[in-house]
Amino acid sequence: MKEYSTSPKEKYRSIDKIVLICVGGMMLLSILTILGGYLAGGYAKFTFTRFFTQTFSAAIGFGMMIFLALVDYDNLIGRTAKGIFVFMIGFLIFLVLFGRGEMGNKNWIYIPGMPFNVQPSEFCKPLFIITFSKHIHSLKRSINHPLSLLQLALHAGLVIGLLALTKDLGTILVYIAIFSFMLFTSGLSLWYFIGAGLVVIALFPILWTHLSDIQRNRILSGFDPEIDPLHFGYQPLKSKAAIAAGGVFGSGLAGGSAYKVIPEAQSDFLFAVLAEKFGLFGCLVYLGLMTTLVIRILFIARKARKDYAATICVGVAAMFIVQTVENVGMCLAFLPVIGITLPFFSYGGSSVLTSHIAVGIVLSIWTHRKKYYFEREDS
Repeated sequence: MKEYSTSPKEKYRSIDKIVLICVGGMMLLSILTILGGYLAGGYAKFTFTRFFTQTFSAAIGFGMMIFLALVDYDNLIGRTAKGIFVFMIGFLIFLVLFGRGEMGNKNWIYIPGMPFNVQPSEFCKPLFIITFSKHIHSLKRSINHPLSLLQLALHAGLVIGLLALTKDLGTILVYIAIFSFMLFTSGLSLWYFIGAGLVVIALFPILWTHLSDIQRNRILSGFDPEIDPLHFGYQPLKSKAAIAAGGVFGSGLAGGSAYKVIPEAQSDFLFAVLAEKFGLFGCLVYLGLMTTLVIRILFIARKARKDYAATICVGVAAMFIVQTVENVGMCLAFLPVIGITLPFFSYGGSSVLTSHIAVGIVLSIWTHRKKYYFEREDS
């Protein structure tokens, strides 16, 4: 009865159009910005291949998002949650053993003979949100008991610990934020958060000594780029200059030149390119679409049929909020440069597909928000 109570056609019609518009609008801005960089010339990072790759990734991601929206999330997750957790841990162990990267990080899996690389920590974000929400749901009646919190901490700690071995500080902070948001909205006592904050403050001097010189310099230069303007402060300072050069309406699709001196402008600093080409207006369009998407996801959380589904929505919203704030902050030279992508905007197949997958799960929660015939809900 559960499988056939709602037809695929009815599910397709019920897909949230506001979410689709927001996702499509942000991806269109991303593709246009990368195309603009290619048309302007003079910067090797903006190639036709990257424009095509971003467009292709957006198309594949959008298709996956629609497919997931039509799949019953509860039926799928209920059967595979434990398997998803095992797969996620195995994927991260593989990354620790065979991952490669730059500046001491091990972010990527390089596939021989293939024109692309895979970033496991990105794909594991929605997997972590799914499995952690199910774990919270299983302990919801005793979530404030120390043993329950210990189990949840071990769940997240295993994932974050493996990520720590890859030395990807930016991704670790995103996972910690997701973990914190999900616990807070699930009813965990505020006193636990206060206690954790005090512990972090007390241990910060010790943690600081265990960071590499690269990580420490990145953090310090993030808050004050002038400390090292020719090295770690170079990107944020040049990004800030490109944003200022854009003015209100920008220099046009093929215009602008300040962004051409920013290393990796096509990925972590693509927001600065958007600002120079489309000005403050283009930036506000992106931020408006992202804000609308987050608000809509939280609205879907309120309407969710299952408690753990609402927690999944919170986790996805937290992921988008933290990544957007950090990425825009580092482009404005307000926050440290820690290699976090801007959702639905920065170049990169792993990031684009992960964002679409996460939203696809949220859309499934929306399309399956009504009770099936004769189904009993958890109390």
